Amino acid sequence: MSSSTPSTAPTSDPSTPLNLRPIPRPLTSHLPPSRSAVPRELAYTFLPSQDGVDSNLLVLLHGLGDTHAPFAQLGKSLNLPQTAVLSVRAPMRIPLLEEESYMWMDSFDQFGNLLTRPNPTQSLNLLLSLLSHLTSTSTPTSPSWSPTQIHLFGFAQGGSLASELALRSPSPLGSLTIVSGPLLSFPTRAEPLPTPACVFYRPGEERQMELSAFKKAFRKVVEVRGKRGEGMLRGREEWEGIMRFWSEVLLRKGAWEREGEVYEVGR
Repeated sequence: MSSSTPSTAPTSDPSTPLNLRPIPRPLTSHLPPSRSAVPRELAYTFLPSQDGVDSNLLVLLHGLGDTHAPFAQLGKSLNLPQTAVLSVRAPMRIPLLEEESYMWMDSFDQFGNLLTRPNPTQSLNLLLSLLSHLTSTSTPTSPSWSPTQIHLFGFAQGGSLASELALRSPSPLGSLTIVSGPLLSFPTRAEPLPTPACVFYRPGEERQMELSAFKKAFRKVVEVRGKRGEGMLRGREEWEGIMRFWSEVLLRKGAWEREGEVYEVGR
């Protein structure tokens, strides 16, 4: 009959002094995009978070015939907690119009009719370059956003560009919110992206929006159905579903991350 000595858990020597190692706090503010690093074709307005803590960056892409200015005002009026705003203007001016009106892609044929499948490649490459700059950490003046801190919002044609940008981003983004903007390509990925998506559409837009394509492209798709009509969201009721979605995906830094000193304790 054999006997064995039971093993005992190792114990630390109480005489060994404790070592305190400070844990660096996350950034609470980010530098604005550098004009020299952003493609010159893209005008933009950057607004830091109104509460002084930049945990998220909401990137706004306007629709056909608009500019970035109204969407910058929209981002300011939303006043999302700990969220900076970057409103970007499309690179192409619509010809033959006196007022400032821009488009993300060549949208009209020679007779002035809207194209059903415009090519987003030029603008998409510009936005990918912007995204690369936003997430760069290479210099002290880099914006240094994490991809998961970046949340895209696009209306109509800008929504289509936002979707294609999320699909082609090298890393998953914080979220994607689309208002009446269908995908321009049909997803062929083996696995859907983890970037959470919220798709707003109005009655009668279901077929145009091709919701099945969004569900093939993104792992989580929240549908928000608006009222009859057209155009951007109107009133608190239509915004409610999107605000609920943002409450689930936007990051929040606690007081200890913003102000306190945190240490790792070891021997």
